[in-house]
Amino acid sequence: MSAFIRVVEASKRFGPRGGPGAVALDRVSLELGSGEVAVVIGPSGSGKSTLLRAINRLEELDSGRIWVGDDEVTARRADLRRIREEAGMVFQAFNLFAHLTVLENVSLAPRLVRGLGRAEAREAAEALLKRVGLADKLGSYPRQLSGGQQQRAAIARALAMSPKALLFDEPTSALDPEMIKEVLDVMAGLAAEGMTMLVVSHEMGFARAVADRVVFMDGGRIVEEGSPEQVFDGPREERTREFLAHVL
Repeated sequence: MSAFIRVVEASKRFGPRGGPGAVALDRVSLELGSGEVAVVIGPSGSGKSTLLRAINRLEELDSGRIWVGDDEVTARRADLRRIREEAGMVFQAFNLFAHLTVLENVSLAPRLVRGLGRAEAREAAEALLKRVGLADKLGSYPRQLSGGQQQRAAIARALAMSPKALLFDEPTSALDPEMIKEVLDVMAGLAAEGMTMLVVSHEMGFARAVADRVVFMDGGRIVEEGSPEQVFDGPREERTREFLAHVL
């Protein structure tokens, strides 16, 4: 399996340069193969979201290098638009445009960035919204949707750019419990279709059922990684066992 995302010795500290601060990433190295699903777990503040944001270059590293496909994200003159098309991101906050309908939210970027005509972009958006179970919400505005529906619309918007990978930053943590399953079902469907996915999540059942690999982070480092069976049923590291004892 060829690596589509490569992170090499990534380090990031928040605070004044050269002074004391919080370590977010401490020499993190990670590879994600094409078609692989990896779920990153760990306590709050362990660096999980910073890692995802660095891959999309929403955070600048202090040191280390990252590649998405053949593009080096950390290069001085990286083509960030292309990188963000290749690796779409779904955030905890849905970030939908409140003044646009669901259909307009999903069709906007293909029109502006990819140059699709209005009719072609609409047709593609309708198909994606049907795929995530929102065929009956095309003309609705975000305020008229539940949290789960808004997140599914956000997933459709990310898919509209035809990415080769999707990065999910705690996509269900802002949702009421009854809405979580509808979002996880869409994500599981994408995984079954072969989408490359790196998911930061507290949903251990999803990680066990869908992930090819589980990555446990703490203190800005990868403490342990392996198959769901290995990490959940036979963790090697004491810190992993402590964490899982509190969440399982």
